[in-house]
Amino acid sequence: MMCGITGTPGTGKSVIADELSRRGHTVVHITDIIQPYVIGDDKKRDTQVIDVDRLAAEFKPVDGFVEGHFAHLLPCDRIVVLRCRPDELASRLKSRAYSAKKIQENTDAEALDVCLIETVEQYDPAHILELDSTGRDLVWCADRIEGFVRGEIPASFGTLDWSSFVKV
Repeated sequence: MMCGITGTPGTGKSVIADELSRRGHTVVHITDIIQPYVIGDDKKRDTQVIDVDRLAAEFKPVDGFVEGHFAHLLPCDRIVVLRCRPDELASRLKSRAYSAKKIQENTDAEALDVCLIETVEQYDPAHILELDSTGRDLVWCADRIEGFVRGEIPASFGTLDWSSFVKV
């Protein structure tokens, strides 16, 4: 079974996936395999342009986890959407030296549920877990994800509302 871990940058995907790897799970970080799928740079948005259709078509499923911002576009059996309250997300991204413009873009995307909406459009609701990493340590998050994969924690999403963080 392949479980995707997706979410806005800064929600904790990589560090939680690293914890799952330390626990013996196979983990593929999309950032480690993305280079052949980069088709350009979007200088205005300070990001790379990725051929996500080709990535999805060529991706070889694993028995374990695939982690990254595009994980919900891959053929996963289950998918976890990591979430983080936008003010805490801004702090995390600032500590990574993101520009103010990039922080605003990502906190707006988080407040507007962009990754969750894209995931819900792709997957059966019975296969989606929305997990709030705000103020949580990676061990707690990894425990919840393992429980979801084992069927001990039910699918659930749509309970978070951070729309008040959108700046108009």
